[in-house]
Amino acid sequence: MKENVFIMEHPLIQHKISMLRDERTGTNEFRRLIEEITVLMGYEALRDLPLEDIKIKTPIETCYSPMVSGKKLAIVPILRAGLGMTGGILTLVPSAKVGHIGLYRDEETHEPHEYFCKLPAPIDQRTILVLDPMLATGGSAVAAVNFIKQHGGKNIKFMCIIAAPEGIKHFHECHPDVPIYCGHLDRCLNENAYICPGLGDAGDRIFGTK
Repeated sequence: MKENVFIMEHPLIQHKISMLRDERTGTNEFRRLIEEITVLMGYEALRDLPLEDIKIKTPIETCYSPMVSGKKLAIVPILRAGLGMTGGILTLVPSAKVGHIGLYRDEETHEPHEYFCKLPAPIDQRTILVLDPMLATGGSAVAAVNFIKQHGGKNIKFMCIIAAPEGIKHFHECHPDVPIYCGHLDRCLNENAYICPGLGDAGDRIFGTK
C-alpha cells in the first residue's frame, strides 16, 4: 500500500461495513452504522492532534493536564453523503468547526463540478478532516482538496469508508501530502464508475432517496 494511505483493519469496523453493504439494511440503520464507523475511524485518524498542558484544579490538587492545542479541528464533509459522517467526528470533537463543499458528478463524464464551498476561518491554522463515505474515481475528493488548498488549507486529511483502487491511485497522485484513512479497499470500479462490490449510492441510502 502507498505511503500515507491507511486501511483500517479493526474487526468492529469490518463487521459494521459488512452490515452497510447488505441491501436489506434500511435507512435508519444505515445512517447509524455510518456514524459508528466514523467514530471508530476518527479515533485513529485524529491520534496525532497536537496537545498542550493546561493548568487544572482537580478536587484533590492543581495539576497540568494535556488538552488539544491551537485552533480547533475543521470538519469538511463533501455534500451530500459526507454529511452522514459529520456526527461521528463531532462525537469525538464537539468543538470542531464544520465547513461544507458541494460537488455534483456529471453523469456522462463523471467529472466533479463545484456548486458550494464554505470553510471555517482561519482555515490555514486548522487541522482539516475531509469526509466522504465513498472514494470511487477520486474526482470529487481531489476537487474538494484543491478548493481547500486554494483557500489556504494546509494540514488536511481525507477519510472514506470504502474506496476503489482507482480512486486511491488518483487521489494519491494529485495530493500525495494528504493522508487517506479508508475503512475498506474494494476490488474495482464498474463501467458506471460505481465501486464493486461497494454498497450502492451512499447518499441515497443515508437520506432514503433514489
